[in-house]
Amino acid sequence: MLEQGTITIHTENIFPIIKKSLYSGHEVFLRELISNGVDAIQKLKMVSHAGEVTGEVGEPKIKISIDKDKKTLSITDNGIGMTAEEVKKYINQVAFSSAEEFIEKYKSSGDQQIIGHFGLGFYSSFMVAQKVEIDTLSYKEGAQAVHWSCDGSPNFTLEDSPRTDRGTTITLFLQEEELEYLEPSRIRQLVKTYCDFMPVPIELESEQINKQKALWRESPRSLKKEDYLEFYRYLYPFQEEPLLWVHLNTDYPFLLNGILYFPKLKPEVDVTQGNIKLFCNQVFVSDHCEEIIPKFLLPMRGVIDSPDIPLNVSRSALQMDRTVRKIADFVAKKVGDRLNELYRDNRSEYISSWQDLGTFVKFGCMNDEKFKKQVEDIIIYRTTLAVEQASSPAGEAGEQNTPATVQVQTQEGDAWQDVTPAAQEQDNPKSKIQNPKSEYTTLKEYLERNQKRHENRVFYCSDPVTQATYVELHKKQGLEVLFMDSFIDSHFISFLEREYKDVKFSRVDSELDENLLEKDKAAEIVDPKTNKTRSELIKELFEKALNQSKVTIRTEALKSDDPQGTPPAMVLLPEFLRRLREMNALLQQQAVQFPEEHTLVVNTSHPLIHNLVNLSQGGIVQAEGTSPSGELANMICHHVYDLALMAHKAFDAEKMKAFLERSNQVLTRLTERAAS
Repeated sequence: MLEQGTITIHTENIFPIIKKSLYSGHEVFLRELISNGVDAIQKLKMVSHAGEVTGEVGEPKIKISIDKDKKTLSITDNGIGMTAEEVKKYINQVAFSSAEEFIEKYKSSGDQQIIGHFGLGFYSSFMVAQKVEIDTLSYKEGAQAVHWSCDGSPNFTLEDSPRTDRGTTITLFLQEEELEYLEPSRIRQLVKTYCDFMPVPIELESEQINKQKALWRESPRSLKKEDYLEFYRYLYPFQEEPLLWVHLNTDYPFLLNGILYFPKLKPEVDVTQGNIKLFCNQVFVSDHCEEIIPKFLLPMRGVIDSPDIPLNVSRSALQMDRTVRKIADFVAKKVGDRLNELYRDNRSEYISSWQDLGTFVKFGCMNDEKFKKQVEDIIIYRTTLAVEQASSPAGEAGEQNTPATVQVQTQEGDAWQDVTPAAQEQDNPKSKIQNPKSEYTTLKEYLERNQKRHENRVFYCSDPVTQATYVELHKKQGLEVLFMDSFIDSHFISFLEREYKDVKFSRVDSELDENLLEKDKAAEIVDPKTNKTRSELIKELFEKALNQSKVTIRTEALKSDDPQGTPPAMVLLPEFLRRLREMNALLQQQAVQFPEEHTLVVNTSHPLIHNLVNLSQGGIVQAEGTSPSGELANMICHHVYDLALMAHKAFDAEKMKAFLERSNQVLTRLTERAAS
């Protein structure tokens, strides 16, 4: 062994690091210096509570002064002050923090929070200043004021000061490239960003420039709805009112306060970006809380404040550890509790907010097992039941005269009660089906209600506009449809199928349930010329007209009291194949293409289809083997097919042009026949 000793760190090596690399942005120097001033004031309160201060403490205050002629910026507090020995200990010894030592000594003297943890905050001033001076007078009886000066090198001076007021003034002689901090507007902006909620008044030009009241530190019992709304408007001006909020308050196993708001979600909102402001003892730290907040809650807004969140030295990033994970679990649980409370106590508000809340809840269920168990019974779906006739489907004997009813979910739980429209309309003619509670149900309720008709099967609609015909068809036959039409539902349905392994989810346009079809084959008319049924003739007619091998033609008679009110034809997309295409498109980051292979169901009960068969068989056959009636029937087949396709996809320019031209030809020929 040649030598044994201690590694020495030289201050001349530390200063360049502080100036260039310690903080992500120069502007945070003001946050650090004001935080130190708040610490000094809080320390004074603590020693005062301990009986160590003689005389009046006075009103706490931090004052910011600008001198453009001297190019100086000063921050003054009337806090505890320092003696010469304390300046040597806490200023000259870089990275030695007095906060923890001070708290340990006076921890029984009050609940004042000390911001500082690292002891490097003061030195952030050298990022913008070529020279820094400290003028300070300690609270201690008979203390001598001292003046400290340093030009950013390892050299400093320490001498007596004529100061007579207790407290500390930090004066920064700004560098030429940092003179923006001599502008009052810039200082106001920084105070609003970083120090707005510090518990001490901050003055600039004799005006208080911080809001001061941190609402999240107040007791929820002392706050009203308008308090929360006003706070939200202050944090997020020019935004729509929030749906609801959650007030966080715990001191075990970590200290955390906060208020989180559910905003109204807009299509342009990036749900992967955090909007929650992170504070540490009322000092703003970051706009990014991705590590603290569960992913599914990132679109929430508001404030989280905790001294127990581990930050790096510059407070610009989180240091991941077990505490952060516990905080994330706590936040998720409190959100789940709040949603359950709203569902239980104010069902109508819960339902009216569901369009936005549902995204949070469903995404949370898919990503957090604990959260799923909390909220799985309060996931609701808009349903056709609210506008459905209580009478049985048309054609069932003895039910035709049953009066219509409106289904309304009660406040007591999953039970449903009947409210006759007449009773509602007597009070308010416009009230029928307008109560939002009447349009929503849980999956459990849906399955129980429909157990006898279609056990463990869910009919759903993903697009109320394009699938309106299919939904109406189900409704008329007494089949309840759930609307799963938010952007997250395509993923959530797959999640539900894993949770409810015995339940089959069928989109209304994927297949036709037996309840929708008339199966009386004996009633079909047989053509004596061809010895074929009407269904066989219709199938041949469409196969010949369309001449598309990848389109399967299927004939069915749709049940209805009014065949004219049913669609003449429908395109079906099998559930499994459609989902497979959607998944492949998602993986390849492409738009979902309409499949060439699909089924066209022709409704043999529709009057148009009846007339189409007769039209195709009439008229004089021309030399080339066609007839005007046959040509018109051919065009109408194409027209019926295009109308069915329009429920699923938009036509490109060429397809739309052909559709319009054919529409004009069909109308022209029909009017010619009618006029002749």
